[in-house]
Amino acid sequence: VQLQASGGGLVQAGGSLRLSCAASGRAFSSYCMGWFRQTPGKEREFVAAISRNGDGTLYADSVKGRFTISRDSARNTVYLQMNSLKPDDTAVYYCAARQLGYVSRRSSVYNYWGQGTLVTVSS
Repeated sequence: VQLQASGGGLVQAGGSLRLSCAASGRAFSSYCMGWFRQTPGKEREFVAAISRNGDGTLYADSVKGRFTISRDSARNTVYLQMNSLKPDDTAVYYCAARQLGYVSRRSSVYNYWGQGTLVTVSS
């Protein structure tokens, strides 16, 4: 599967953005999907994940209550709605797909990665 992330940009603190990740190829419903983020000099950090049928989600403590992950199987797309953004949310955001299996915070279990989209939150 190929992943194309979009929706990043510059936003003021307290604002919102919605990231999208479009998946090409077949059997989108066979993949758990996740969002990770990374800033220069730091390891990639888990943000959120959603199960194959969308009934299970997992969030990092730092974004719980502010971010929402969802998926649209008709569009082969996963979304990350980000509200109440903070300067600490500034990062390159990556979407990832894990074939079969369950939602996970571990980046090593995801098989496919998108190219990343930059989110910058100004104070």
